[in-house]
Amino acid sequence: MGVIKVGTSSWADQSLLRSGWYPRSANTPAGRLAYYAGRFPLVEVDTSYYAIPAPEITQGWVDATPAEFTFDVKAFGLFTGHPTPVAALPRDLRPAGGPSRIRRRDLPERAYDELWSRFRAALDPLAADGKLGVVLLQFPPWLVRSAAAERRIAELAQRCRPWRVAVELRHGSWFDEEAAPATMDLLRAHDLSLVCVDMPQGHPSSVPPILTTTAEPAIVRFHGHSDAWRDGDKQDKFRYAYADGELRHWAGLLAELAGPADELHVLFNNCCAGQAQRDATRLAQLLTENILGAEPERQSVQARATSTG
Repeated sequence: MGVIKVGTSSWADQSLLRSGWYPRSANTPAGRLAYYAGRFPLVEVDTSYYAIPAPEITQGWVDATPAEFTFDVKAFGLFTGHPTPVAALPRDLRPAGGPSRIRRRDLPERAYDELWSRFRAALDPLAADGKLGVVLLQFPPWLVRSAAAERRIAELAQRCRPWRVAVELRHGSWFDEEAAPATMDLLRAHDLSLVCVDMPQGHPSSVPPILTTTAEPAIVRFHGHSDAWRDGDKQDKFRYAYADGELRHWAGLLAELAGPADELHVLFNNCCAGQAQRDATRLAQLLTENILGAEPERQSVQARATSTG
């Protein structure tokens, strides 16, 4: 069994800062990250989806965290086909005039390449210190399965090499009965990790949770099951507390998934007032119990695999 790392999809969202999860002594960005990293071995960087951080910022993340800490970094939204506010671009790369939100096609090739260069420069400090887990390519719900879409995925992944790359697909056409095996084959062929997502079902943007390893590491993200998924705002969509029975069920599934994998990343994205941190802590405890109960001789793996709050 490989290493299981449990964490959350943010360490600094505003609802978490207001929730009281951090002690008063953790009153700086570096102090909060250090406190978080003392309790979890993994975090997903979500802010990089909205704007490319400066290398000085990511170097600060390196300096605030212990040696074996891991950052999974979400790719800048423009790269994965999301409309992006012009204001999110560096000033010298913003197109003159035009709409307030742009897509890839609205940028000259040189400007687009320069954005990638700056994104890579931002991740260099994490990679140099061995703390970069994966670059997460989270595609929009309207990316329908097609040959062109497959080429797009491969091209973006190549821009991220030699780093490990994970792909989150959010349109059901990739996972229907006929397409799912071909999607898995595509990811394996390009050494890309499938992101398995636990989320509300029955909506146009719903995709099924497929527990499989297509590349290292295996990755599972938890969105919760809010009733407001279709019409709520961002806070409402992710306002969900996992029941203990749900977490126990997932602990068993994740222990099985971790069997053939070298590493499994588990991330809670129900980021609302510290709920993700509470659920991640509880799941880590349950994984510890599950692994120790099944494989008492693997205590060294268990100790590295989980964190407790």
